[in-house]
Amino acid sequence: MKKIAILGSTGSIGTQTLEVIRENKDIEVTGLAAGTNVDLLEKQIREFQPKLVAMWTEEKAKELKSRIRDLDVKVVSGMDGLLEIATMEESEILVTAIVGMIGIRPTIAAIKAGKDIALANKETLVTAGHIIMPLAKECGVKILPVDSEHSAIFQSLQGSHRKNELKKILLTASGGPFRGKKQEDLLNIRVEDALKHPNWAMGRKLTIDSSTMVNKGLEVMEARWFFNVDIDDVQVVVQPQSVIHSMVEYVDGAVIAQLGTPDMKLPIQYALYYPERRFLPGERVDFWSIGHLDFEKPDMDTFYGLALAYEAGRCGGTLPTVFNAANELAVSQFLNREIKYLEITEIIEDCMKAHKTIANPTVEQILDTEQETYDRIRSRR
Repeated sequence: MKKIAILGSTGSIGTQTLEVIRENKDIEVTGLAAGTNVDLLEKQIREFQPKLVAMWTEEKAKELKSRIRDLDVKVVSGMDGLLEIATMEESEILVTAIVGMIGIRPTIAAIKAGKDIALANKETLVTAGHIIMPLAKECGVKILPVDSEHSAIFQSLQGSHRKNELKKILLTASGGPFRGKKQEDLLNIRVEDALKHPNWAMGRKLTIDSSTMVNKGLEVMEARWFFNVDIDDVQVVVQPQSVIHSMVEYVDGAVIAQLGTPDMKLPIQYALYYPERRFLPGERVDFWSIGHLDFEKPDMDTFYGLALAYEAGRCGGTLPTVFNAANELAVSQFLNREIKYLEITEIIEDCMKAHKTIANPTVEQILDTEQETYDRIRSRR
């Protein structure tokens, strides 16, 4: 039996991870953590019977503890709770599906405890890749990508063991709901418009990030660390049908791609069982129905959040943290209808220009930079 713990079990990736586990009977869930969704976490606890669970706030933890008092389950809370789940002796794999930079400390703790990481938390590598990847190597721990595109790259690299064989990474993007639009077309975009992704079913924040292509920028920075390449060796290719999930080009000109339907359960299952492949229920690619595949160059003038991501990635240090934190708060403000759609990237650019980069930050400096970025944005109002 594989034994896993999940941080962010009530979110999009967390719930889909549990769907995969439901289909396979040889995984035991040892720990679950959620933010505020007590109702769903209680249902998950009763179905999967973990030994340890966490809620982010003490108040929610008390409510959950009262609801499951008939069960022999320990309830913890806050960062201490996440760290306890990340390092629990019973688990072998930690699925980090939690949103935000609160995922950094538990990931580091889990690596030090010898846990393999199924990584769905972009912020961990975007802001602390220079800490995470060397630490994983030192501890002999696998970092397995759960993100669709990075899983596709990881799969396309199987069979190649030499870094000098890889020419570049071709990171695909759907283009989001506003593909083909210009800046003037985006002046009056509403929240409802930006949440209509053409291909993928995702959480609200990630869906907005996809519409601005900031998400693709975060993936570029993440790929730089995952696959140990220069930032400019990661090339974004718009592939509107979302059939090709990403590709790699080798030095001899060969391009290897991973194709499939837009279903996150495939990369989740691959990470949990790597290197084994298992049957996964669901639709299959029907090439006769597709008929053709399209490829486009990304419009970095309209979606200049992607250009800013390359700038942040080239500079490194604390600048990717500023990029990520500014986007996180700006998207929250947009979803709360406090700012206009185009202000998201304007805020990111403003924060990046104002920041004095620290070249090789510690975790504390990364988290301080996040807070300073939040403070700068809030002071604008």
